[in-house]
Amino acid sequence: MSAALLAPADEAGVAAAVAAATAAREPLAIEGNGSKRAQLRPVQAARVLSTRNLTGITLYRPTELIISARAGTPLAEVEAALAEKGQMLAPEPPSAGCLFAAGTQPTIGGVVATNLSGPRRITVGAIRDHVMGLRFVNGAGEVVRSGGRVLKNVTGLDLCKLLSGSHGTLGVITEVTLKVLPAPETSATLAIRVPDLAAGVRALSAGLGSPYGVTGAALLPDGLPAHGLQGPVAVLRLEDFASFVAYRAGRLRDDLAPHGEATLIEDAASRAIWRDVRDLGIGVAAEDAIWRISVRPSAGPGVAAALTQAFGARLLLDWGGGLVSAAGPATEAAHRAVMQAATAAGGTFTLARAPETLRAAVPVLPEDPPALASIGARVKAALDPAGVLNPGRMRAGA
Repeated sequence: MSAALLAPADEAGVAAAVAAATAAREPLAIEGNGSKRAQLRPVQAARVLSTRNLTGITLYRPTELIISARAGTPLAEVEAALAEKGQMLAPEPPSAGCLFAAGTQPTIGGVVATNLSGPRRITVGAIRDHVMGLRFVNGAGEVVRSGGRVLKNVTGLDLCKLLSGSHGTLGVITEVTLKVLPAPETSATLAIRVPDLAAGVRALSAGLGSPYGVTGAALLPDGLPAHGLQGPVAVLRLEDFASFVAYRAGRLRDDLAPHGEATLIEDAASRAIWRDVRDLGIGVAAEDAIWRISVRPSAGPGVAAALTQAFGARLLLDWGGGLVSAAGPATEAAHRAVMQAATAAGGTFTLARAPETLRAAVPVLPEDPPALASIGARVKAALDPAGVLNPGRMRAGA
Protein backbone atom coordinates (compact mmCIF):
# COMPACT_ATOMS: atom_id res chain seq x y z
CA MET A 1 0.00 0.00 0.00
CA SER A 2 1.40 3.39 -0.97
CA ALA A 3 2.03 6.02 1.70
CA ALA A 4 -0.47 8.86 2.17
CA LEU A 5 0.76 12.19 0.79
CA LEU A 6 0.79 15.35 2.86
CA ALA A 7 1.54 18.45 0.78
CA PRO A 8 0.91 21.59 2.86
CA ALA A 9 0.43 24.90 1.10
CA ASP A 10 2.63 26.87 3.49
CA GLU A 11 5.36 26.61 6.10
CA ALA A 12 2.87 26.62 8.95
CA GLY A 13 1.25 23.52 7.48
CA VAL A 14 4.63 21.79 7.33
CA ALA A 15 5.28 22.65 10.97
CA ALA A 16 1.87 21.36 12.02
CA ALA A 17 2.38 18.09 10.14
CA VAL A 18 5.77 17.48 11.75
CA ALA A 19 4.47 18.38 15.22
CA ALA A 20 1.59 15.92 14.82
CA ALA A 21 3.94 13.18 13.65
CA THR A 22 6.27 13.78 16.59
CA ALA A 23 3.42 13.69 19.08
CA ALA A 24 2.23 10.39 17.62
CA ARG A 25 5.79 9.03 17.16
CA GLU A 26 4.96 8.32 13.51
CA PRO A 27 7.80 8.60 10.99
CA LEU A 28 7.51 10.79 7.92
CA ALA A 29 9.15 10.34 4.53
CA ILE A 30 10.37 13.83 3.55
CA GLU A 31 10.58 14.84 -0.11
CA GLY A 32 10.15 17.71 -2.53
CA ASN A 33 8.76 16.53 -5.84
CA GLY A 34 9.84 12.91 -5.36
CA SER A 35 12.47 13.02 -8.11
CA LYS A 36 15.13 11.39 -5.91
CA ARG A 37 13.17 8.54 -4.35
CA ALA A 38 15.56 6.01 -5.88
CA GLN A 39 18.55 7.45 -3.99
CA LEU A 40 19.87 6.05 -0.72
CA ARG A 41 17.70 3.82 1.50
CA PRO A 42 13.91 3.61 1.27
CA VAL A 43 12.11 5.21 4.21
CA GLN A 44 9.47 3.09 5.91
CA ALA A 45 6.71 5.55 6.73
CA ALA A 46 2.94 5.59 6.46
CA ARG A 47 2.94 9.21 5.28
CA VAL A 48 5.00 11.31 2.88
CA LEU A 49 5.49 14.98 3.73
CA SER A 50 6.16 16.89 0.52
CA THR A 51 7.16 20.52 -0.01
CA ARG A 52 5.95 20.49 -3.62
CA ASN A 53 3.28 23.13 -2.90
CA LEU A 54 5.73 25.56 -1.29
CA THR A 55 6.62 27.30 -4.52
CA GLY A 56 7.70 30.69 -5.77
CA ILE A 57 10.74 32.95 -5.80
CA THR A 58 10.39 35.18 -2.75
CA LEU A 59 13.36 37.50 -3.32
CA TYR A 60 15.68 38.18 -6.22
CA ARG A 61 18.23 40.97 -6.14
CA PRO A 62 20.43 40.60 -9.22
CA THR A 63 22.71 43.46 -8.25
CA GLU A 64 23.38 41.78 -4.90
CA LEU A 65 23.76 38.29 -6.43
CA ILE A 66 21.13 36.80 -4.12
CA ILE A 67 17.98 34.75 -4.77
CA SER A 68 15.50 33.22 -2.32
CA ALA A 69 12.86 30.63 -3.19
CA ARG A 70 10.49 28.34 -1.37
CA ALA A 71 11.70 24.77 -1.21
CA GLY A 72 9.21 23.28 -3.67
CA THR A 73 10.09 25.71 -6.47
CA PRO A 74 11.29 23.74 -9.50
CA LEU A 75 15.00 24.10 -10.13
CA ALA A 76 14.20 24.95 -13.76
CA GLU A 77 12.11 27.94 -12.65
CA VAL A 78 14.97 29.31 -10.56
CA GLU A 79 17.46 28.80 -13.39
CA ALA A 80 15.13 30.50 -15.89
CA ALA A 81 14.76 33.56 -13.67
CA LEU A 82 18.52 33.79 -13.28
CA ALA A 83 19.12 33.35 -17.01
CA GLU A 84 16.91 36.36 -17.77
CA LYS A 85 19.41 38.50 -15.84
CA GLY A 86 22.51 36.77 -17.18
CA GLN A 87 23.16 34.90 -13.95
CA MET A 88 23.43 31.27 -12.83
CA LEU A 89 23.70 28.79 -9.98
CA ALA A 90 27.45 28.33 -10.22
CA PRO A 91 27.69 24.68 -9.01
CA GLU A 92 25.34 23.69 -11.91
CA PRO A 93 23.34 20.99 -10.09
CA PRO A 94 21.94 18.23 -12.32
CA SER A 95 18.51 19.17 -13.61
CA ALA A 96 17.60 16.11 -15.68
CA GLY A 97 19.02 12.77 -16.69
CA CYS A 98 19.20 9.38 -15.11
CA LEU A 99 19.55 10.43 -11.46
CA PHE A 100 15.91 11.53 -11.33
CA ALA A 101 12.60 9.74 -11.62
CA ALA A 102 11.11 9.98 -15.09
CA GLY A 103 8.63 12.81 -15.52
CA THR A 104 9.59 14.67 -12.33
CA GLN A 105 11.43 17.94 -11.87
CA PRO A 106 13.93 18.45 -9.06
CA THR A 107 13.10 21.24 -6.63
CA ILE A 108 15.49 23.83 -5.28
CA GLY A 109 14.95 22.53 -1.75
CA GLY A 110 15.75 19.00 -2.88
CA VAL A 111 18.95 20.18 -4.56
CA VAL A 112 20.10 21.77 -1.29
CA ALA A 113 18.94 18.84 0.86
CA THR A 114 21.00 16.42 -1.25
CA ASN A 115 23.88 18.84 -1.95
CA LEU A 116 23.87 17.85 -5.62
CA SER A 117 26.57 19.66 -7.59
CA GLY A 118 27.83 19.39 -11.15
CA PRO A 119 31.12 19.78 -13.03
CA ARG A 120 31.83 23.35 -11.90
CA ARG A 121 32.12 22.17 -8.29
CA ILE A 122 35.88 21.82 -8.70
CA THR A 123 36.28 25.58 -9.04
CA VAL A 124 33.32 27.18 -7.25
CA GLY A 125 32.52 24.66 -4.53
CA ALA A 126 29.40 22.62 -3.82
CA ILE A 127 25.82 23.83 -3.46
CA ARG A 128 26.27 24.00 0.32
CA ASP A 129 28.97 26.63 -0.21
CA HIS A 130 26.42 28.87 -1.94
CA VAL A 131 23.63 28.62 0.63
CA MET A 132 23.44 31.97 2.37
CA GLY A 133 20.40 31.21 4.46
CA LEU A 134 17.50 28.84 4.89
CA ARG A 135 14.32 28.24 6.81
CA PHE A 136 13.41 24.77 8.01
CA VAL A 137 11.12 22.89 10.36
CA ASN A 138 12.93 20.73 12.90
CA GLY A 139 11.67 17.46 14.33
CA ALA A 140 9.80 19.26 17.12
CA GLY A 141 7.70 21.14 14.58
CA GLU A 142 9.52 24.42 15.21
CA VAL A 143 10.39 26.85 12.41
CA VAL A 144 14.09 27.69 12.45
CA ARG A 145 15.86 30.38 10.43
CA SER A 146 19.60 30.21 9.83
CA GLY A 147 21.84 32.63 7.94
CA GLY A 148 20.43 35.58 6.06
CA ARG A 149 20.02 37.31 2.73
CA VAL A 150 23.35 39.09 2.40
CA LEU A 151 26.75 37.84 1.25
CA LYS A 152 28.58 39.06 4.37
CA ASN A 153 26.63 36.88 6.71
CA VAL A 154 27.67 35.84 10.23
CA THR A 155 24.24 35.40 11.77
CA GLY A 156 24.16 32.59 14.35
CA LEU A 157 25.33 29.00 13.96
CA ASP A 158 26.02 27.75 10.43
CA LEU A 159 23.08 25.39 10.20
CA CYS A 160 22.99 25.99 6.46
CA LYS A 161 25.91 23.66 5.79
CA LEU A 162 24.57 21.15 8.31
CA LEU A 163 21.18 20.90 6.57
CA SER A 164 22.73 20.89 3.08
CA GLY A 165 23.29 17.26 2.22
CA SER A 166 21.32 15.92 5.19
CA HIS A 167 18.66 14.36 2.92
CA GLY A 168 15.77 15.54 5.06
CA THR A 169 16.94 13.71 8.19
CA LEU A 170 17.56 16.83 10.30
CA GLY A 171 14.80 19.16 9.17
CA VAL A 172 12.30 19.94 6.44
CA ILE A 173 13.73 22.81 4.39
CA THR A 174 11.01 25.31 3.51
CA GLU A 175 12.96 28.17 1.92
CA VAL A 176 16.52 28.68 0.69
CA THR A 177 18.62 31.74 -0.09
CA LEU A 178 21.45 31.21 -2.53
CA LYS A 179 24.41 33.19 -3.76
CA VAL A 180 24.46 33.39 -7.57
CA LEU A 181 27.10 34.44 -10.09
CA PRO A 182 27.16 36.05 -13.54
CA ALA A 183 26.79 33.54 -16.36
CA PRO A 184 29.71 33.33 -18.80
CA GLU A 185 29.32 34.87 -22.23
CA THR A 186 30.61 31.78 -24.00
CA SER A 187 32.00 28.31 -23.46
CA ALA A 188 34.70 26.27 -25.17
CA THR A 189 35.80 22.68 -24.66
CA LEU A 190 39.17 21.19 -25.42
CA ALA A 191 38.75 17.46 -26.15
CA ILE A 192 41.98 15.45 -25.96
CA ARG A 193 42.24 11.86 -27.21
CA VAL A 194 44.21 9.93 -24.61
CA PRO A 195 45.60 6.38 -24.70
CA ASP A 196 44.20 5.38 -21.31
CA LEU A 197 42.50 6.76 -18.23
CA ALA A 198 45.70 7.38 -16.29
CA ALA A 199 46.97 9.55 -19.16
CA GLY A 200 43.59 11.29 -19.20
CA VAL A 201 43.83 12.21 -15.53
CA ARG A 202 47.32 13.61 -16.12
CA ALA A 203 45.93 15.79 -18.90
CA LEU A 204 43.09 17.00 -16.68
CA SER A 205 45.50 17.74 -13.83
CA ALA A 206 47.73 19.74 -16.17
CA GLY A 207 44.72 21.73 -17.37
CA LEU A 208 43.45 22.41 -13.86
CA GLY A 209 46.91 23.50 -12.80
CA SER A 210 47.20 25.95 -15.68
CA PRO A 211 46.49 29.70 -15.30
CA TYR A 212 43.68 29.67 -17.88
CA GLY A 213 40.66 29.21 -15.61
CA VAL A 214 39.44 25.70 -16.44
CA THR A 215 35.91 25.28 -15.02
CA GLY A 216 35.24 21.67 -15.99
CA ALA A 217 37.53 18.63 -16.25
CA ALA A 218 36.05 15.24 -17.06
CA LEU A 219 37.21 11.94 -18.51
CA LEU A 220 34.96 9.87 -20.77
CA PRO A 221 36.19 6.27 -21.14
CA ASP A 222 33.70 5.56 -23.93
CA GLY A 223 33.52 9.09 -25.28
CA LEU A 224 30.24 10.83 -26.10
CA PRO A 225 29.26 9.47 -29.54
CA ALA A 226 26.28 11.84 -29.76
CA HIS A 227 28.79 14.71 -29.78
CA GLY A 228 31.29 13.01 -32.07
CA LEU A 229 33.71 12.22 -29.24
CA GLN A 230 35.36 8.81 -29.27
CA GLY A 231 36.88 7.50 -26.07
CA PRO A 232 38.86 7.59 -24.07
CA VAL A 233 38.78 11.37 -24.19
CA ALA A 234 39.59 14.07 -21.65
CA VAL A 235 37.47 17.22 -21.86
CA LEU A 236 38.34 20.57 -20.30
CA ARG A 237 36.03 23.58 -20.26
CA LEU A 238 36.82 27.28 -20.43
CA GLU A 239 34.15 29.95 -19.75
CA ASP A 240 34.32 33.74 -19.82
CA PHE A 241 33.99 36.63 -22.26
CA ALA A 242 34.40 35.40 -25.85
CA SER A 243 37.71 37.19 -26.45
CA PHE A 244 39.20 35.79 -23.25
CA VAL A 245 38.06 32.25 -24.01
CA ALA A 246 39.53 32.34 -27.52
CA TYR A 247 42.93 33.41 -26.21
CA ARG A 248 42.97 30.98 -23.29
CA ALA A 249 41.82 28.06 -25.42
CA GLY A 250 44.70 28.60 -27.83
CA ARG A 251 47.24 28.78 -25.05
CA LEU A 252 45.81 25.77 -23.24
CA ARG A 253 45.79 23.75 -26.44
CA ASP A 254 49.48 24.51 -26.97
CA ASP A 255 50.38 23.68 -23.38
CA LEU A 256 48.53 20.35 -23.42
CA ALA A 257 49.81 19.23 -26.83
CA PRO A 258 52.15 16.63 -25.23
CA HIS A 259 49.10 14.88 -23.75
CA GLY A 260 47.44 14.07 -27.08
CA GLU A 261 45.63 15.37 -30.11
CA ALA A 262 43.17 18.10 -29.15
CA THR A 263 39.96 19.33 -30.75
CA LEU A 264 38.39 22.67 -29.87
CA ILE A 265 34.60 22.67 -29.51
CA GLU A 266 32.93 26.05 -29.19
CA ASP A 267 29.88 27.70 -27.61
CA ALA A 268 26.58 25.80 -28.12
CA ALA A 269 28.27 22.48 -28.87
CA SER A 270 30.50 22.92 -25.82
CA ARG A 271 27.53 23.69 -23.57
CA ALA A 272 25.73 20.56 -24.82
CA ILE A 273 28.70 18.38 -23.89
CA TRP A 274 28.72 19.68 -20.34
CA ARG A 275 24.98 19.21 -19.94
CA ASP A 276 25.58 15.53 -20.67
CA VAL A 277 28.50 15.42 -18.26
CA ARG A 278 26.36 17.09 -15.60
CA ASP A 279 23.36 14.79 -16.15
CA LEU A 280 25.39 11.60 -16.70
CA GLY A 281 24.26 11.26 -20.28
CA ILE A 282 26.41 8.23 -21.11
CA GLY A 283 23.72 5.81 -22.24
CA VAL A 284 22.75 4.39 -18.84
CA ALA A 285 20.05 1.72 -19.08
CA ALA A 286 16.78 2.26 -17.20
CA GLU A 287 17.34 -0.85 -15.08
CA ASP A 288 20.93 0.01 -14.10
CA ALA A 289 22.01 1.03 -10.65
CA ILE A 290 24.21 4.13 -10.39
CA TRP A 291 27.01 4.73 -7.92
CA ARG A 292 29.08 7.85 -7.28
CA ILE A 293 32.56 7.15 -5.88
CA SER A 294 34.66 10.00 -4.54
CA VAL A 295 38.44 9.45 -4.49
CA ARG A 296 41.63 11.38 -5.06
CA PRO A 297 41.89 11.99 -8.82
CA SER A 298 44.98 9.81 -9.26
CA ALA A 299 43.00 6.85 -7.87
CA GLY A 300 40.08 7.31 -10.27
CA PRO A 301 41.51 5.17 -13.11
CA GLY A 302 42.15 2.27 -10.72
CA VAL A 303 38.56 2.39 -9.46
CA ALA A 304 37.30 2.54 -13.04
CA ALA A 305 39.41 -0.49 -14.01
CA ALA A 306 38.19 -2.51 -11.04
CA LEU A 307 34.53 -1.81 -11.82
CA THR A 308 34.97 -2.50 -15.52
CA GLN A 309 36.46 -5.87 -14.67
CA ALA A 310 33.83 -6.63 -12.02
CA PHE A 311 30.67 -5.89 -13.99
CA GLY A 312 31.45 -3.98 -17.18
CA ALA A 313 30.50 -0.63 -15.67
CA ARG A 314 29.61 2.35 -17.84
CA LEU A 315 31.75 5.16 -16.48
CA LEU A 316 32.25 8.92 -16.35
CA LEU A 317 35.02 10.53 -14.32
CA ASP A 318 34.36 14.14 -13.34
CA TRP A 319 36.06 16.67 -11.03
CA GLY A 320 39.48 16.01 -12.57
CA GLY A 321 39.03 12.25 -12.12
CA GLY A 322 38.00 12.42 -8.47
CA LEU A 323 34.29 11.63 -8.97
CA VAL A 324 33.71 8.26 -10.61
CA SER A 325 30.10 7.75 -11.70
CA ALA A 326 29.43 4.10 -12.51
CA ALA A 327 26.34 2.39 -13.89
CA GLY A 328 25.78 -1.35 -13.90
CA PRO A 329 23.54 -4.22 -12.80
CA ALA A 330 21.48 -3.58 -9.67
CA THR A 331 22.89 -6.56 -7.78
CA GLU A 332 24.52 -7.05 -4.41
CA ALA A 333 27.60 -8.45 -6.15
CA ALA A 334 28.05 -5.25 -8.15
CA HIS A 335 27.52 -3.17 -5.02
CA ARG A 336 30.16 -5.18 -3.15
CA ALA A 337 32.58 -4.49 -6.00
CA VAL A 338 31.91 -0.75 -5.68
CA MET A 339 32.42 -0.84 -1.91
CA GLN A 340 35.67 -2.77 -2.28
CA ALA A 341 37.00 -0.45 -4.99
CA ALA A 342 36.14 2.68 -3.00
CA THR A 343 37.70 1.29 0.19
CA ALA A 344 40.86 0.16 -1.58
CA ALA A 345 41.26 3.66 -3.05
CA GLY A 346 40.69 5.37 0.30
CA GLY A 347 37.47 6.95 -0.95
CA THR A 348 33.74 6.96 -0.32
CA PHE A 349 30.70 5.79 -2.26
CA THR A 350 27.03 6.66 -2.62
CA LEU A 351 24.33 4.44 -4.07
CA ALA A 352 22.73 7.19 -6.15
CA ARG A 353 20.03 5.14 -7.90
CA ALA A 354 18.80 1.59 -7.48
CA PRO A 355 15.62 -0.46 -7.02
CA GLU A 356 14.17 -0.43 -3.52
CA THR A 357 15.11 -4.07 -2.88
CA LEU A 358 18.81 -3.37 -3.34
CA ARG A 359 18.75 -0.09 -1.40
CA ALA A 360 17.10 -1.84 1.55
CA ALA A 361 19.63 -4.68 1.58
CA VAL A 362 23.02 -2.92 1.40
CA PRO A 363 24.84 0.04 2.96
CA VAL A 364 24.18 3.00 0.67
CA LEU A 365 26.96 5.07 2.25
CA PRO A 366 30.15 4.09 4.08
CA GLU A 367 29.97 3.76 7.84
CA ASP A 368 31.18 6.83 9.71
CA PRO A 369 34.15 6.50 12.08
CA PRO A 370 32.91 6.04 15.67
CA ALA A 371 33.75 9.59 16.78
CA LEU A 372 31.96 11.14 13.79
CA ALA A 373 29.01 8.78 14.20
CA SER A 374 28.68 9.87 17.82
CA ILE A 375 28.60 13.53 16.84
CA GLY A 376 26.05 12.79 14.13
CA ALA A 377 23.81 10.96 16.59
CA ARG A 378 23.88 13.91 19.01
CA VAL A 379 23.04 16.35 16.21
CA LYS A 380 20.15 14.14 15.10
CA ALA A 381 18.86 13.91 18.68
CA ALA A 382 19.00 17.70 19.05
CA LEU A 383 17.17 18.51 15.83
CA ASP A 384 14.85 15.49 15.57
CA PRO A 385 14.52 14.04 19.09
CA ALA A 386 11.67 11.67 18.19
CA GLY A 387 13.45 10.43 15.06
CA VAL A 388 10.46 11.03 12.76
CA LEU A 389 12.24 12.74 9.84
CA ASN A 390 13.31 10.30 7.11
CA PRO A 391 14.41 7.57 9.53
CA GLY A 392 16.79 5.07 7.93
CA ARG A 393 17.28 7.22 4.82
CA MET A 394 21.05 7.29 5.08
CA ARG A 395 21.76 4.30 7.32
CA ALA A 396 19.70 1.48 8.80
CA GLY A 397 18.38 2.37 12.23
CA ALA A 398 19.50 6.00 12.02
